[in-house]
Amino acid sequence: MKDYNVIDLFAGVGGLSYGFSQLKEYNIVMANEYGKDIARAYRLNHPNINMVNCDINDLTEEMIRENTGDQVIDAVVGGPPCQSYSTLGKRQMDDRANLFMQYKRILQIIKPKAFVFENVTGILSMDKGRLFKEVQREFVELGYDLKYKVLNAMDYGVPQIRERVILVGCLGENKYEYPEPTHGEDRIPYVTLREAIGDLPVLSSGETNNSYMKDPDNEFLKFVRKNGTTLPTEHTAPKNGAHLIKIMQTLKDGEGKDDLPEDIRPKSGYGNTYAKLWWDRPSTTITRNFACPSSSRCIHPRDSRALTIREGARLQSFPDDYLFYGPEGTKRLEIGNAVPPLLSVAIARQMLKMLNEIK
Repeated sequence: MKDYNVIDLFAGVGGLSYGFSQLKEYNIVMANEYGKDIARAYRLNHPNINMVNCDINDLTEEMIRENTGDQVIDAVVGGPPCQSYSTLGKRQMDDRANLFMQYKRILQIIKPKAFVFENVTGILSMDKGRLFKEVQREFVELGYDLKYKVLNAMDYGVPQIRERVILVGCLGENKYEYPEPTHGEDRIPYVTLREAIGDLPVLSSGETNNSYMKDPDNEFLKFVRKNGTTLPTEHTAPKNGAHLIKIMQTLKDGEGKDDLPEDIRPKSGYGNTYAKLWWDRPSTTITRNFACPSSSRCIHPRDSRALTIREGARLQSFPDDYLFYGPEGTKRLEIGNAVPPLLSVAIARQMLKMLNEIK
């Protein structure tokens, strides 16, 4: 018998579900995701969880009861789509920016003891800070005591700088304690690109090689290659034209567009476009565009090419047996929008401590 039942909203491919699924005390009984291919990917990785593939606006109390077996739900987790809150995108107060009201509606139906609401840091400054204050007001109105903090996935063993707002609500006194960083200064060193993807074969533009070059020689590789019985998948380099290949081969470790000779320097783009990652640092923040050098810093420092789907998944800390579904652009979206599994494990462990204390 599991101790706590959980529902995952805006579940994506299950990055946040991952952490809760790894702890024996949790039973994720239901998840909701709008995207058809994304929901299929979730099912591939979490086949025992009832995935309800529909718009959250259409998710009714009857559907929830049917898919949870009318069980008591102890916790709800999830984060509404973040495009409207992102400081990288065109920030706008649209329907997506108000999807937190659907999250509130589901909380009102279920009345869980606690919830985790995850989002990009841009939500804190959206509409001059008014939006996040409104989000908090709506949840307090339901009787939840709130805490929030910005966590950086890099501090928990993820080979990527990725800041996210983690808002935790609790009925009654909120005793949630945010996870202490495990990596950083005076701790375990941050996981670098070399450590995270250096065991994957050297590729040129358009090449595929689903194998390993060496045995796992660090804790991160031991984690992502945990089952030891499968080969990596999705290790195919995007195919690029001769001019872009020349640009990528000209750049040195960590260099960007402005470091290129004038005769091949692109006329448009920001300083972090057409830019190489650093081999001996964590990655910059992964987005759905991690295979597009003209969009963000995503050029492989060793191979002078764009990142593969498997490398993007590694930089999010997805294990090598984790599956993605749909066209390549959809798979990159699934990866780029996800909560890193190692961060979700840290969040889930701390939620367990709080739920045990409430109990």
